[in-house]
Amino acid sequence: MSDQLRLLAVHAHPDDESSKGAAAMARYAAEGVDVLVATCTGGERGDILNPAMDRPEVKERLSEIRREEMARAREILGVRQEWLGFVDSGLPEGDPKPPLPEGCFALQPLEIAAAPLVELVRRFKPHVMTTYDEEGGYPHPDHIMCHTVSVEAFEAAGDPDRYPDAGAPWQPLKLYYNMGFSQPKFMALHQAMLDRGLESPYVDWMKRWEGEDTVTPRITTRVPCGDYFEARDRALIAHATQIDPTSFWFGIPLAIQREVWPTDDFELARSLVDSTVPEDDLFAGVRDRISA
Repeated sequence: MSDQLRLLAVHAHPDDESSKGAAAMARYAAEGVDVLVATCTGGERGDILNPAMDRPEVKERLSEIRREEMARAREILGVRQEWLGFVDSGLPEGDPKPPLPEGCFALQPLEIAAAPLVELVRRFKPHVMTTYDEEGGYPHPDHIMCHTVSVEAFEAAGDPDRYPDAGAPWQPLKLYYNMGFSQPKFMALHQAMLDRGLESPYVDWMKRWEGEDTVTPRITTRVPCGDYFEARDRALIAHATQIDPTSFWFGIPLAIQREVWPTDDFELARSLVDSTVPEDDLFAGVRDRISA
């Protein structure tokens, strides 16, 4: 087995990999880490969120187009990617919310939903995995299921008695949750814009948070990756059906982002190696184990 470090990032839909931990992935890939993205669904039931792409011919080919977008994004980030083959559950809206569509990812029994990921873990042999927290980052049913199957795969892949048809056992050493969307981060970026006499894109968010206690994110690990913010943004924009390049998401100049918050942030959820938090490297403790 090669001593090359390997990172597996598990995401629910195409475009999630470019909005959550993308700069860190791009940095690790550029440094020689083998980075693989596992995409649970094809994003078939996603909306078209970029007005410029909201056209009948795009809607007719949405599933195919989202795969094409994913191919461009992974090339920009310098990572590999595999589809786990499940069908997007959609985001139910209304009161009461409608039932999820039959056969979708979020309704799969756990052993069926996790089996392709267990097989991928045993085949790719990652040292580190990343995914979402127990709330999915936000409560989309596919994001919550993505969390569930990722934890299941991390805990089951090394056990020869579980998923016996999914290949030879392999135990990843660390599991992280993405923590990129934190209140302190957006407050810091907002204030940095005001301090420079610039208009902040987060004014409405600040109004909503006014008078509320600041939510402290569960961050254990901050990976410096400001040099790869441009690649992150290019990968995001490659998902043209989902990302409006004129939107407020791109309203903070990269120079300010690099100065104020130059990291991708994570929570260490499971570790089988000795490492001390806070960390600045997803492979802290792993590098020593592999070199030994």
